[in-house]
Amino acid sequence: MGMVVKNNMSAISTLNTLNKNSNALTKSLAKVSSGMKINGAADDASGYAISERMRVQIRGLDQANSNTQNGSSMMKVAEGAVSSTVDILKTLKEKVINAANDTNTDSDRATIQKELDQSIDQINDNANVTYNGKLLVDGSHNSEVKATSTAMTNQSLSTATTGTTKFCEMKDRNGNSLNINSMDKVTISFVKQGKTYTTSVSATNSLSDLITKANSQSSAAFSTEIRTNSYIGKDVAGDTVGTADATNALTISAGGSSVTHQISGVTISVTNTKGAVQKSANAVLDNFSESIRAQNKSTDNAMVLQVGTKANQSIKVGLTDMRAEALGLQSSSGANIQIGTQQQANAAISVLDNAVAKALDQQTTIGSIESRLEYTSANLTTASENVQSSESTIRDANMAKEMTEYTKNNVLMQAAQSMLAQANQSSSSVLSLLQ
Repeated sequence: MGMVVKNNMSAISTLNTLNKNSNALTKSLAKVSSGMKINGAADDASGYAISERMRVQIRGLDQANSNTQNGSSMMKVAEGAVSSTVDILKTLKEKVINAANDTNTDSDRATIQKELDQSIDQINDNANVTYNGKLLVDGSHNSEVKATSTAMTNQSLSTATTGTTKFCEMKDRNGNSLNINSMDKVTISFVKQGKTYTTSVSATNSLSDLITKANSQSSAAFSTEIRTNSYIGKDVAGDTVGTADATNALTISAGGSSVTHQISGVTISVTNTKGAVQKSANAVLDNFSESIRAQNKSTDNAMVLQVGTKANQSIKVGLTDMRAEALGLQSSSGANIQIGTQQQANAAISVLDNAVAKALDQQTTIGSIESRLEYTSANLTTASENVQSSESTIRDANMAKEMTEYTKNNVLMQAAQSMLAQANQSSSSVLSLLQ
């Protein structure tokens, strides 16, 4: 190259190299200081876009996990309320069994009634428990249900038993006679709207006759249709309910649907001409269990817990009514079941059995939701961890590698600076030719 003074190409070339080294040093410094090898889309456009989507997913998973934990906390509040109600019902069962014992005077039963009234009031308080201002088990967060009627089924009687079979001719499931004498008396006691009704017929009559007479005590308390096949009725979802073993059974139902018309307890007993209870016959004849619970028609007010990062990744939670009226312990007007007499207390035992079954069913539902939420939370935690690991692989800098790169670029920059100084001195040699 000729000796020139106007353009120092060596210096210009060295300056370009210096600028490149300076830019590389700046990028290395950004990576080392931030700990990330991708600090912007310019560093790696596709890697940046992928890692940003992963970051969105991570934040969504973490929020879904937080939702799940909050939902679990809410379910624990509901479970606590129902658990308290179950404890109260266990105590009430003990009290009504005590009241049914004729060693107690009417004054004693009146005292027990006061305890029962306070306990029922507490059950209503439990049903009004709230979480973040939301009432939980007062029926306001029920799933969409159809109005249902109380149905009680007896699967201990012979499959050939019908509503018109005489009591004195009834047989058990194995075809053995119940040994009910034609002179015996069959008595039904039932509770509707907190009031106890009792009526009797001769053993030469049938269950249909007994139901007809019971309806004369309380208008249309029971449906006159007595089912004798495997079909029991329709549940809250409108689905068919049948016997567990698909065999014939005897089913009696309330005369109307909804909680207002529910029969909260039924007991049937057989006594001989001396007034003694026929225990063997009672064990079979009185084995009516609630197969369909009476519920009011409800729109879909179930709570939705968002537990995923996509739309509709949720858990729907419907909580049934745990108030005293829904459990059959109180009328719509606020009148509680009565245990002032032995007959009332005896009928109340069946009411408490059904109430406990309802409360335990709700407790089981809540417990299963809690268990599911625990699994969901664990799954979300694992998913978030794995996505974060993938994002780290794409975005995080290898500090050892980046420090090596930084040191190299730093040395190159210093070398370029030194060489630029040397290149700038090359033009001065031309001056010796001009002297």
